[in-house]
Amino acid sequence: MKSVNPLTSLSPLDGRYYDKVEGLRPLLSEFGFMRHRVEVEVAWFIGLSDLGLAQFPPFSSEARTKLKQWVANFSIDDAGRIKAIEATTNHDVKAVEYWLKEKAAAETALPELLRASEFIHFACTSEDINNTSHALMLREARVKALLPAMQSLVDDLAKLIERTANLAMLSRTHGQTASPTTLGKELANVRQRLRIARDNFKAVTPRAKMNGAVGNYNAHLAAAPDIDWPAFSRKVVEGLGVEFNSHTIQIEPHDWMAQYFDALGRFNTIVLDLSRDLWGYVSLGYFKQRLKEGEVGSSTMPHKVNPIDFENAEGNLGVANALLRHLSEKLPVSRWQRDLTDSTVLRNLGVALGHSLLAYESCLKGLGKLEINASRLSEDLDQAWEVLAEPIQTVMRRYGLPQPYEQLKALTRGQGMTQTSIREFISGLALPEADKKRLMALTPAGYIGLAEQLARDELKEK
Repeated sequence: MKSVNPLTSLSPLDGRYYDKVEGLRPLLSEFGFMRHRVEVEVAWFIGLSDLGLAQFPPFSSEARTKLKQWVANFSIDDAGRIKAIEATTNHDVKAVEYWLKEKAAAETALPELLRASEFIHFACTSEDINNTSHALMLREARVKALLPAMQSLVDDLAKLIERTANLAMLSRTHGQTASPTTLGKELANVRQRLRIARDNFKAVTPRAKMNGAVGNYNAHLAAAPDIDWPAFSRKVVEGLGVEFNSHTIQIEPHDWMAQYFDALGRFNTIVLDLSRDLWGYVSLGYFKQRLKEGEVGSSTMPHKVNPIDFENAEGNLGVANALLRHLSEKLPVSRWQRDLTDSTVLRNLGVALGHSLLAYESCLKGLGKLEINASRLSEDLDQAWEVLAEPIQTVMRRYGLPQPYEQLKALTRGQGMTQTSIREFISGLALPEADKKRLMALTPAGYIGLAEQLARDELKEK
């Protein structure tokens, strides 16, 4: 195998960010693809031995154990040998088949493996192996890498919400001063969206087919017409933990993959939205960023502590979603019974998921650096007494006072209001004394509605 220097890698995932996506490498790399192909071929091979064919008696328990060991112990050297065979075959799946036959021939203590070796890849087309392998790869990547990182985002937001559920904050709609909220409630809004998107992603069911060259079991039936091949194929596929697709052309149509990529992209979009908002709150001074010893914020401005983690997250999510969108739009489309345009595109699964995972880790790192600047939030609220125009005119409406909206508009729009001017206006209103007293006591920081309760309600969800 060639030795690759990360400094010469074309992809930053295999260079600068090599260590950050390590969890995906054994799952979605070419090594991972080969390992899953071996797993699928072995499952088919063992299944065939139980069909009752006179020419292929059931494997002994020792042979079954050995075959499963080939999967469990699949190594980088094994992958290298397959790659060497491919240099001759110029066909990657055929190289896996020949490697398995080599392994069978080498097991002299289990001659039954060599005797049955022509049943390796029996009646299969390459896509039978590949599509099932892709289903296993994406399922494992979801369970082992993506969902844990998604859950970490949900959990870390919960910790921040707990601390800020009642911390009043000025809202900004259209970038302008608007009714107050709490910082925790705004984070709770995002957390709920992330939970729903996570669950939608988790719910996508991987599917696979093993039905031959054009999906009709042509070769299977020619070799053994008495076998219920659809039932057998279903058993093998479902035995691997994947839903069986009964009606396909040569390739599995990848509709489930499109759902998977769309659902992942939806989660990514929400993380991108969160990253931009947190970047903005850092800019406003609502958050300070915890300093790291030795870290440089700017090459020329020593005072700067840049929100680079949220910027990195946003950039990587853009790359990820561009790839996910292409995968989603391209893969379900194939000319007639088969073309090869999906093959090279599918080799980018690790790139799309890798940039997603990298973005989650960047966002998590940014969240971990945030320190709440409560005085800055309070300062903004103290300078925005005009936000109380909303509750005042609403109470005026309740009691039928004339032109409440117009009166408050004239008083507040484009003008800096103060506690004094607001209270002078309230004192002149013909309102019941209890309501007037309640309005007089109101401050921007106290005008948060049910924000705290709503924030804490979200914390009940996992």
